[in-house]
Amino acid sequence: MTELPAYRELPIAPRHPPGSAWGVWGDDDEIGAMNLLTPERTLAATRLVRRGATFSLNWELDEPSPPILGRGVLQHTIIDGPSGPDDRYDSFYPQASSQWDALAHVRHPRYGSYNGWPTSALTADPPRFGIDAWARRGLAGRFVLVDAARHFAERGDPIDAGTGRAITVAELREILDAQGVRLTPGTFLLLDVGWIDWYLASDDATRTRLAQGADFSTTDHDLENFFPAPGLDRAEEMAEFLWDAGVVAVAADCPAVEAMPMRRDDAHGFLHYRLAALLGIGIGEMWDLRALAADCAEDGVYEGLLASAPLNKRGGTGSPANALAFK
Repeated sequence: MTELPAYRELPIAPRHPPGSAWGVWGDDDEIGAMNLLTPERTLAATRLVRRGATFSLNWELDEPSPPILGRGVLQHTIIDGPSGPDDRYDSFYPQASSQWDALAHVRHPRYGSYNGWPTSALTADPPRFGIDAWARRGLAGRFVLVDAARHFAERGDPIDAGTGRAITVAELREILDAQGVRLTPGTFLLLDVGWIDWYLASDDATRTRLAQGADFSTTDHDLENFFPAPGLDRAEEMAEFLWDAGVVAVAADCPAVEAMPMRRDDAHGFLHYRLAALLGIGIGEMWDLRALAADCAEDGVYEGLLASAPLNKRGGTGSPANALAFK
């Protein structure tokens, strides 16, 4: 199915959770909204490449440093052989820097993972529902950049990236209108809130504080352990807006796409539950959008072609972004 039922028409069957897209692309679907990346839409996105300009959206693998959200420090060993050096990586957390959350990474506290897939599917023989489901097909389509950091700064209301400022649907619409661009089905939404610039300008004490904050690998739901960061508002209206616009994924330069802190023990307190677990919309975090945003501001063009090759690891729950934008 490439034409979506409206959000308010979901679910498509009473057996599925409220507000979910389960079954929209079949009961065995593993890739969610990425189904909207049809050959026709990908071909149309290639026509947006007018200059041949290429932008890497990948932060350094060992940033942020020290790691945040419970990830470990990447260990890189260079092994010098007779015909040249080789590499070995230890303590490699695929989601420590610019990353994709596989749909399997997010489990709703009541309904479970997208389309009803159990976590055991990741270790089945053969594994199902991992990041490899996206990797095998490859991800390519139109992107739209929402430069919230620049928009609010020019309006005299700059985002303080050390706070949990939540960007609402109304503000997203305002920025899209100001940029002269709109969302269409099969679009990657890129959101720049200025977090990476803020982080790189922060002192050692701030970086240490962030590294000592919440650990996503634990069941600790204490709000005080989640440091604040800007991002999308987590209201249901946001999920409705993104679904009805046909957004396949949201990738942002902040740690969680949505505003932090959040509550993982509250089904309404974590936008991830609505986007990934219920709707199958992809989530990308800590993407380096700085060069792309500067170019878009210079030429006034906020769309182009995006391509990403997640790690082809069966049963993986995430991957480095491995993303490029073309204009």
